[in-house]
Order: sequence, then structure tokens, then C-alpha cells
Amino acid sequence: MKKRHEQKLVVLSIALFLIFNIPFILIFNLEGAIFGIPTLYFSIFSVWLVSIIISYIVLKRHYE
Repeated sequence: MKKRHEQKLVVLSIALFLIFNIPFILIFNLEGAIFGIPTLYFSIFSVWLVSIIISYIVLKRHYE
């Protein structure tokens, strides 16, 4: 794997670590629902899905 791809994945990991800390998560701990899902769960799983997509794109570029 190229060094720049590794760096992108490390930056993504650090960003996810910061995003999934309690103070940031509590920002989204609101009453209400989005598509019938509580906002806290919706935000956590949305960030998780976006991180998986970004990882996939970075890794796909490596193998081309």
C-alpha cells in the first residue's frame, strides 16, 4: 500500500476517534427522530457508513 493511502486511513481513524468521543456525541443526543430512528443512533450510524465508504474509496484506488 502506498504511503499516502496509509496516511489517509490514519487521518480517517483519528477523525473517527475524535467524532465518537462523548462530548461530540452528546451534541446529537436530541429528542426526536429522523425516519423513525432516534437522532443519536441515526448520527452514529451515518458517520459510520460514511467512514466505510471513504475507506472503500481509498482502498479501491490502491488496487487499481
